[in-house]
Amino acid sequence: MDPLRNRTYLSAAALSGVLAAGGLTAQAADATASTEPQKPKWETSAFLGATLTSGNSDTLLVTGNILTQRKWDKNELSLGADGTYGENDGEKNNEAIHGFMQYNRLFTERLYGYARADALHDGIAEVDYRVTLSPGVGYYFVKNDKTLLSAEFGPGVVFENLAGVESQYWTLRFAERFEHKLSKVARIWQSVEYLPKVDEFGNYVLNAELGLEAALTEKLSLNTFVQDTYRSEPAAGREENDLKWVTGIKYRF
Repeated sequence: MDPLRNRTYLSAAALSGVLAAGGLTAQAADATASTEPQKPKWETSAFLGATLTSGNSDTLLVTGNILTQRKWDKNELSLGADGTYGENDGEKNNEAIHGFMQYNRLFTERLYGYARADALHDGIAEVDYRVTLSPGVGYYFVKNDKTLLSAEFGPGVVFENLAGVESQYWTLRFAERFEHKLSKVARIWQSVEYLPKVDEFGNYVLNAELGLEAALTEKLSLNTFVQDTYRSEPAAGREENDLKWVTGIKYRF
């Protein structure tokens, strides 16, 4: 056989082998990539808690919320809504709905700017509506896989209808949030938000929450938490403080 032709056959065979090996390698890489779990762009959860008693007193309390968040590049976006409805011996004693949106833009690993909007309706406290808009700055004092501790500060404006009286005023927003994973299946969290009027610090709203979560399955968890809202100057005939202790089930989508 012609040596030149023989070398050509050998070169062609070698090239075919390289291409085949490359194809197998690419297929293996694709298979590996397809089996790797994809982190969801949005992390969403829904919570439902209910208390029902019958006998000397008939009471009903239902609380629910839905929360979703997304983190990408140097951006963090959180949205949520929650509501409560309750009756005691046929008389309504809880009727509230609240929603919020917050966008964070990270300047560094820990320092960020934010824009936040809150809206509240509380029929029992005679808050027809309270809308708060607040830009500001925040800082993560602790930020790792187990613990988050952040604080925020900024000016804000409040649009409010309290017992039929409309008002608009400037406020300051001081907020703090802490979250810690006790184990792979349990975590605690706590938050405080203080919003005084700029020209009258004795007139303010204080929101606080403390909670514990324990996983039951990969998707389900048991949550119990205390929520407290304090309005220093409530509507006439209403209490300053509203306290709720809620236990229920949370589902992660």
